[in-house]
Amino acid sequence: MTTASDPSYPDHWEADVVLRDGGTARIRPITTDDAGRLVSFYEQVSDESKYYRFFAPYPRLSDRDVHRFTHHDYVDRVGLAATIGGEFIATVRYDRIGADGRSATGPSDEAEVAFLVQDAHQGRGVASALLEHIGAVARERGIRRFAAEVLPANSKMIKVFTDAGYQQKRSFEDGSVHLTLDLEPTAESLAVQRAREQRAEARSVQRLLSPGSVAVIGVSRSLAGVGAAALRNLRDSGFHGHLYAVNEAVTRDLLDGVRAYPTLGAVGAPVDLAVIAVPADRVPDAVAACGEHGVQGLVVLSAGYGESGPEGMARQRELVRQVRSYGMRLIGPNAFGVINTAPEVELNASLAPAPAPARGRVGLFTQSGAIGIALLSGLLRRGEGLSSFVSAGNRADVSGNDILQYWYDDEATDVALMYLETLGNPRKFTRLARRTAAVKPVVVAKGGRHTPAGHVVPGTRLPEATVSELLRQAGVIRVDTVTELVDVGLLLASQPVPAGPRVAILGNSESLGVLTYDACLTEGLRPLPPLDLTTAASPEDFRTAVSAALASPDTDAVVVTAIPWVSEHALADDLAEALRAAAAAHPGKPVAVVHVELGALAEALSAATAPTAATDLADAVPPATLPTPATALAALGSGSASEAGPASDAAPASEVAPASGTAPASGTAPVIAAAPFRPEPASEGAGSAAVPAPGTARIPSYPAAERAVKAVAEAVRYGQWRRGVAEVGQVPEFEDIDESGAAGQLSRLLAGVGEEEVATLDDPDARELLARYGIRVLSTLPAPSADAAVRAARVLGYPVALKTTAPHLRHRADLGGVRLDLTTEAELRRSYEELTHALGKPQELLPVVQSMVPRGVDTVIRSVIDPAAGAVLSFGLSGVASELLGDTAHRLVPATDKDAASLIRSIRTAPLLFGWRGSDPVDTPALEELLLRLSRLVDDHPEVVGVALEPVVVATEGLSVLSATVRVAHPPARGDLGPRTLPSY
Repeated sequence: MTTASDPSYPDHWEADVVLRDGGTARIRPITTDDAGRLVSFYEQVSDESKYYRFFAPYPRLSDRDVHRFTHHDYVDRVGLAATIGGEFIATVRYDRIGADGRSATGPSDEAEVAFLVQDAHQGRGVASALLEHIGAVARERGIRRFAAEVLPANSKMIKVFTDAGYQQKRSFEDGSVHLTLDLEPTAESLAVQRAREQRAEARSVQRLLSPGSVAVIGVSRSLAGVGAAALRNLRDSGFHGHLYAVNEAVTRDLLDGVRAYPTLGAVGAPVDLAVIAVPADRVPDAVAACGEHGVQGLVVLSAGYGESGPEGMARQRELVRQVRSYGMRLIGPNAFGVINTAPEVELNASLAPAPAPARGRVGLFTQSGAIGIALLSGLLRRGEGLSSFVSAGNRADVSGNDILQYWYDDEATDVALMYLETLGNPRKFTRLARRTAAVKPVVVAKGGRHTPAGHVVPGTRLPEATVSELLRQAGVIRVDTVTELVDVGLLLASQPVPAGPRVAILGNSESLGVLTYDACLTEGLRPLPPLDLTTAASPEDFRTAVSAALASPDTDAVVVTAIPWVSEHALADDLAEALRAAAAAHPGKPVAVVHVELGALAEALSAATAPTAATDLADAVPPATLPTPATALAALGSGSASEAGPASDAAPASEVAPASGTAPASGTAPVIAAAPFRPEPASEGAGSAAVPAPGTARIPSYPAAERAVKAVAEAVRYGQWRRGVAEVGQVPEFEDIDESGAAGQLSRLLAGVGEEEVATLDDPDARELLARYGIRVLSTLPAPSADAAVRAARVLGYPVALKTTAPHLRHRADLGGVRLDLTTEAELRRSYEELTHALGKPQELLPVVQSMVPRGVDTVIRSVIDPAAGAVLSFGLSGVASELLGDTAHRLVPATDKDAASLIRSIRTAPLLFGWRGSDPVDTPALEELLLRLSRLVDDHPEVVGVALEPVVVATEGLSVLSATVRVAHPPARGDLGPRTLPSY
């Protein structure tokens, strides 16, 4: 008998999954304690579904049936259940069968599988999720094929099997459809799985951002506090759905003009989203009430969870378990809230003072409430609107990965801005970011680069520059500060991606033009010589020059510099109109205005985008009501204004709309405005808050040339990445790879390793594992004495190499620990004596003997799992010089053939591989294949957390791996491999 507390119970099979409609369910093994749940579940299944399952009328389960369906050995007989609220909604089981189709009495790799889904939950993708999980379980237990018998009329079940993407056979026998599925994952099955994952997770976020009804739980009768602020913002934002206030002590029908109820159950109508703002110790009761009422999602503003220490973290884990048990999703806890500016929704379920940011094309996600406040304030001040905003707080459930899934096909979002402190699941993040960045820019500012003692953000083992480069390989535009996040986002939201790095610079200040020119060179752009229009230039001179630059085939972007005239106010409007006219005449290319102390010009540029009444924030948002860090943090009840410091240097910016009101064509050069920092004029609030009407192209401005050029450079690099993505690389299939054998070996090797331990494999185990992926490591024989060295040489054959393997001498040929080309016994004995005399006793040196290999270039190949970037493949030349200079290149795993080719060419010493100074070129195709094989090993098996192949000698024909170190550990509870699953707690 097996229960959930039994040591043999496979608790690692438990998982939370997102279903097709955005709800969640818990998948877990069925135990002997589930008899009652199974009977209750079966009673709620229709007679038709029962007939499809058993091929005959089967109104109820017998005691024998219940015993059989709840008693499993979790090897040959396995049952899984999908549950919501602790009750079964679907089951799946497999029984291992022999060649005759009966229960297996000996070794077999085939099993019969059968499903049953409650009618009320059919069409939610439950069976597809169960198939993924039971398939993973079966592979773990050595089963390679599923067989299923399905009645022809059961089209839904047939579709579950046929749409899974596995290789399959189908036949019609004895009145039923016989299906055989090969459980080996294929490119198609993986694509199907990830497409379902994207649709489900995107739908779950959509349900949170587009509710038909919202209840705020915890609205005080005095209308003070966080709950009342959230209710007020929802009401004032013009939310289109039904809005309710919940307070157990309410004594009147209305609170702040909103229908009020003592309990959620008293509402008497469906509630899609609940905003919870009660003390942490009362949150469980509120969650239970929401689950029983059928609420789809929660935004928990309450603090006192993971951010407060171990006790709070335990409370947070229990919160997630409780929320998911009801099939809900959670934003928070300790969240700042969510905003959706879609005209049919207009939701501001946040602590950002109403009105919410205007409608725009930027999506914003933050992990930090303080940073979220700063970003909202900065975007509003600079006149940019949002499509959606999510400040997830402790992101215990919904994370940046979920939001990326939503933004990927959200037509209202053109640019994704993210402030992240951790990536959570780095492999999944880079995969989603790469896919999203192929269709729209993803700009990330990442905190936690340097981890203080006791801080919850895990640090990285890689240099910061390396992490940035790896994220860039996934298409992410990585910026260093929150200010840069806004700067780059504004450019990409209003301008096309530049077609190249050529920048035209023109203006009435030679010095400012030179500064801009220098900034372009620093950022790796190709600026044309600045054109000085002189200080006497009129607006018409600017218009003529800008028009010519935009029309030139030699420019990809244009930056305009301007300093004040004596009569600044008289000419500001004229200059703005001139720039607007030039941009309108050449909408395919962009303009940047760098202005010094031209406050009137800044106002004119902002005024040029004056929107219609429907989108105008000028009248509604006086400067005093902006969501400043101080006021918003006060609403949160914690923190201080200083916590939002990153926005303090975000000077106001002006924006221009071409007179035509049309957006520039794709692939054309952006028009950017830049200005050094200056104090905000008293009227800035009204002018800069204006957001242009939909379809109006805008020109962002910046307070310094360096900031404008930085934004352009990031856009240029993103454009280069987009063009490179068009040539998609392939992850090759190697027929000689033994993936299942490697999985079995790793399972055995980890049997005695603790959950938090990392083990270094012995040489024989490491060689065996690598050999399963076609990576041959040169044989090494120990030489604890001179006589042993001679015997080893006789086995291997002369010439041989004698080397030390002590950790402090390993790979340190410069210390004299390696002797090569020993052709006779006498030479070997002499070298052995010299080695031990100079460096120490044999038991300290751990000498070994190896065969000599063809000479070539010594290289180093490594792979490591980094908490900030995921699985990383690294390459460099062996030697002190390369290590000292940090001449190592990196690529994300899984690497494609294109990645491998570029990796070996990315190091500064790469010419040594390609015939530098008349030397023979080495076998780079063999090197690329080795990189790809190692990438496959690490990608296929998350248990492999580190591999070092050093040195790898690459000759003119072939290569030799002389030494290998492999480190393994139990895989994380969640990863980007295997069946779909939510992060576990």
